[in-house]
Amino acid sequence: MATAPPRKKSSHPELKAAALYPLDWLEERSGLVGGIKYFLFRKVPRDSGWFHTLGSASLTAFLVQAITGVILAMYYKPDPDSAYASIQFITNDLTLGWLVRGMHRWGASVFIILMFLHMARVFLFGSYKYPRELNWIVGVLILALGMLEGFTGYLLPWDQTAYWATVVGINLNGTMPVIGPFLAQWLAGGAEIGSDALSKFYSLHMLVIPGGIFALIGFHLYLVVRLGVTSPPWSDEAAGRERPDEVVVSNGREGLVRPGRRGGSVDG
Repeated sequence: MATAPPRKKSSHPELKAAALYPLDWLEERSGLVGGIKYFLFRKVPRDSGWFHTLGSASLTAFLVQAITGVILAMYYKPDPDSAYASIQFITNDLTLGWLVRGMHRWGASVFIILMFLHMARVFLFGSYKYPRELNWIVGVLILALGMLEGFTGYLLPWDQTAYWATVVGINLNGTMPVIGPFLAQWLAGGAEIGSDALSKFYSLHMLVIPGGIFALIGFHLYLVVRLGVTSPPWSDEAAGRERPDEVVVSNGREGLVRPGRRGGSVDG
């Protein structure tokens, strides 16, 4: 009877233990290593394709926007007398500033386009259905904040194009029922766009809206991990989670899941 060959012992076990010690230390106190491992190596449908990478591509585009935005904020001056000059300095004099500004400027459009493509894939694949309705709502909110982020960044160069495009955008917001006039006056900082408007747009663009997007993306990823990834419509595997067969009945009705007939009793 043949026996299995003995396993080769690892050479340098002390070196391996020393290399893994920081990870073990972090895992024991936070559980982050196990969480990241579960996120990266979780099960997905075997026939997942490139269509499923649009969400990751959107996230990558947002991270590029965040990194380049932080670099630009180090040299940008949110003041009407200095804003345009600071943009010119970044573009013409700062080392690779033209590249960073170009990535941030065109990356905003790439981010919006990728989000539209991602949501189109979700809609066509039926990934917005039960039990992923909440994730769809969160995605719509991320799209709305992303478009608002692009709008608030349009004024920051403080040139003629940015100024008058912002005037048009604020006037469009002013046509909104009830809160439109108040919102337009608040964004403009008065009857005309001035220094207050630039400060508000800079604050919204750099602090408020990115914070909201980061929070929603975190919740979005949590729901993706919790509920899983749907299979393509042409897949042989079941897509999504099936509804439970047993429904809790209360007062003779099964609620909104399986409502009874109007004006009659529910069959037993």
